[in-house]
Amino acid sequence: MDNDATRLLDLAVTTAQETGRMLVEGQAGASVVQTKSSPTDIVTEMDKAADDLVSRRLREARPEDALLTEESGASAGGSGVRWVVDPIDGTVNYLYGMLDWAVSIAAEVDGEAVAGVVEVPARGETYTAVRGRGAWRTRAGRWPEPIFCSTGVPLNRALVATGFGYASERRAHQAEVLVGVLPNVRDIRRGGSAAVDLCSLACGRVDAYYERGVNAWDIGAAGLIAAEAGARVGGLAGRPASPEMTIAAPEPLFTALNDLLTPLDPERDS
Repeated sequence: MDNDATRLLDLAVTTAQETGRMLVEGQAGASVVQTKSSPTDIVTEMDKAADDLVSRRLREARPEDALLTEESGASAGGSGVRWVVDPIDGTVNYLYGMLDWAVSIAAEVDGEAVAGVVEVPARGETYTAVRGRGAWRTRAGRWPEPIFCSTGVPLNRALVATGFGYASERRAHQAEVLVGVLPNVRDIRRGGSAAVDLCSLACGRVDAYYERGVNAWDIGAAGLIAAEAGARVGGLAGRPASPEMTIAAPEPLFTALNDLLTPLDPERDS
């Protein structure tokens, strides 16, 4: 089976855009059908419908591929390709009729993300990347344009995006960390979608990003997009990005933010 990254991206984009259209049509009537880790960690019927649609389209086109989605979990494959999917990143935003939610689809080959799309339907924006070929944004009615992180921004002038967990104990500590971060940066933005935050970093709408609690499906596509736009994406102290901590920014801002966060112990829950 053809594992060319450009063809994988084409499939991801058409699938994400179809799913985005369905989600826009269903947004006004969306309702909560279950909770997960806490009462604030919600799933709507549209999360499940989007998960079903993405999974069906990918399996129809490439039945031998593995699949990891937020709502359905993991399924094995034998092609060397794994799709990493968040059918709605920013479900609370979606439920409340806000703009910052996204369909995120990444393609990994032998464990490395090689192509990804973050579709932000309410903003009419599609973010894409292929490893080694840069990052792009397509806005409704316009040609695709290359995007790049802002550069040369010192920590005390950086607009920093972040997010918070669902458990109250974790949120309490994240608030303490924020108290240590806020006096040392320009300001903080909390958008409600890790994928959209990372794409905002990629196109210069924010200068840096950090968050505890993001999973592979949250950053599979957006992490690649940010990296291809010039960001370093990783964890604390040289570790890779993980649910324990994800930081993204161009150098040397990445190092400055890492050094600010480290003594604040952001990986502690309470």
